[in-house]
Amino acid sequence: MIKKILLALTITLTTIQIQAQTDETRELTCYNKWSQKFDERGAEDVADGIYTDVIITSRLGSKANCWSGKAEVRNKKLLKCWVIKEDNSEEEVTRTWKDNSNKEVSIINGISTSMITVHNELINVLWPKKIKAKKAAAKKAPEPTDD
Repeated sequence: MIKKILLALTITLTTIQIQAQTDETRELTCYNKWSQKFDERGAEDVADGIYTDVIITSRLGSKANCWSGKAEVRNKKLLKCWVIKEDNSEEEVTRTWKDNSNKEVSIINGISTSMITVHNELINVLWPKKIKAKKAAAKKAPEPTDD
């Protein structure tokens, strides 16, 4: 009888603990915040050229980092990207890529498709200056009057 009560108590406490963990609000990462902004507003097409105003994102699991960067686009594909350091020097983003995911990288809605490393790190390049302007809100109609 005591074993059954202890088992029931253990199951109840475990269930409550799991419930509490899943109910916690998860903090948005820098990538999620930017991605949400691109989704809400859309983005202009990214033309060929070299851009010094991009954001390089790196995601591994639930963690993300965002850095200022530089990117080269040719034939509407991401060719190379660099992280800009504090001293304004540049370091090319090089990894051991999974399945040549760094080749033929498309740019859709101002964000490159994800490049995946052998360690399952996801790398994306974002073009924040390509985000479309915020649309004006609808003008409210006046309230009726007793005229």
